[in-house]
Amino acid sequence: MMQSLRLRLVIGAMVAVVLILLLVGFGLSRIFSDYVAERYRTDMSAVIDQLAAGLELKDGKALLDRKPADPRFDLPGSGLYWQIVSERGEVFRSRSLWDLEIPVAALVPGDYGFSATEGPDGAQLFVHSRRILVEEPDGSRNFTLLAAFDRSVMDDALLDYHSAIGFMLALTAAVLVAAAFLQIGIGLAPLASLQSDVALVRSGLSRAVKEGGPRELRPLVGELNHLLRERETAIERARARASDLAHGLKTPLTVLLQLADNLPLAQRDLARQQIDLIRQRADRQLQSARLGVEQMAVTELAALVGKLVSVLKPVTEHRGVAWRVEIDEALTVDMDAADLAEALGNVLDNATRFAATAIHVSGRIEGERLLIDVEDDGEGVAEEALSGIAGRGVHLDDKDPGSGLGLAISQDVLTAYGGSMRFSRSSMGGLKVSLAVPRNGG
Repeated sequence: MMQSLRLRLVIGAMVAVVLILLLVGFGLSRIFSDYVAERYRTDMSAVIDQLAAGLELKDGKALLDRKPADPRFDLPGSGLYWQIVSERGEVFRSRSLWDLEIPVAALVPGDYGFSATEGPDGAQLFVHSRRILVEEPDGSRNFTLLAAFDRSVMDDALLDYHSAIGFMLALTAAVLVAAAFLQIGIGLAPLASLQSDVALVRSGLSRAVKEGGPRELRPLVGELNHLLRERETAIERARARASDLAHGLKTPLTVLLQLADNLPLAQRDLARQQIDLIRQRADRQLQSARLGVEQMAVTELAALVGKLVSVLKPVTEHRGVAWRVEIDEALTVDMDAADLAEALGNVLDNATRFAATAIHVSGRIEGERLLIDVEDDGEGVAEEALSGIAGRGVHLDDKDPGSGLGLAISQDVLTAYGGSMRFSRSSMGGLKVSLAVPRNGG
């Protein structure tokens, strides 16, 4: 099934143009062919009229005192012929027939309403005939008058016409198809403008789609703006609920921490760890409630990575870890800066903890995606364990004191934006994490 509206319109226009021009060409060909045939029939009838006017009976003998004046009748094999045959077998014929007699009884039906027979040079003749009755004192006598011409003469005339009309129809088809392309381009231009307006809304540069435009698109623009208003209302409600939940949890968790101070040392550490885990998971759920509703933003990747590296670099200085960042300044990501910072920050934080001497951060465009690669030269992760390291509570190192939620949070953030995260072995020897984000909302 064709997915392109433009392609559908183009194919429809071309099919319509071809069908119409075929019908027009067929009609014109039929009309012209009938016209030419009728002209030849009229000319042959005029020849027969001249023959009939010059034919008379005198003393029982048929005489032809006047012949058609066209000089071609006197030139053998000229392509134009006449003949008179009486019921008694008397024959008069033009010199162009030479020694050939047109066999009246052997004539066969031909095209365009003519009879057909073979001419002096073997070519087919079209024959027009008429039977007349000539009166004489002793009675009357029947004569068959024939006028003939080479079929090739008529065929050549039709061929010249069909060649000319075919060229004109092809030229007309080209003009009509070009006009159809122009019409389709003009007709679909408002859709391209609407797409640009929606892109501005998605990128956060505009809050609504511009009103106006063609009458047919105004209902769609109205529905889009109505949807955007409803979406903005839903965002505000989600933010309010998230804020209420955050305030609602803060006080009970603080009380629990204070109560934990009264517990024995072993139980106190366990209680604090569990309360901290509850706080982290609550924060993650609050973040999930916000994700996907603030995607209409564009973030400069190089600038954001620079800020994250400047924060994390001091952590690795005492170990002599070298940072290498290769990101084009023009690269942008269609994500909220805070969301991207959280997703990428967790990955970079892991790299700072496990890198031995180097961390490499790069960004590139691959098809419809933007890829951000973070690599280190640490010990890495076994191949069989790569697919599960983004799970909740999974630690890259048994001695890792973290919650095991960092990569899981990054995965959730990317998923909310239609992206993904892939793990593999780095050429540097450690872990390579590739964050993929669809371009332009993908």
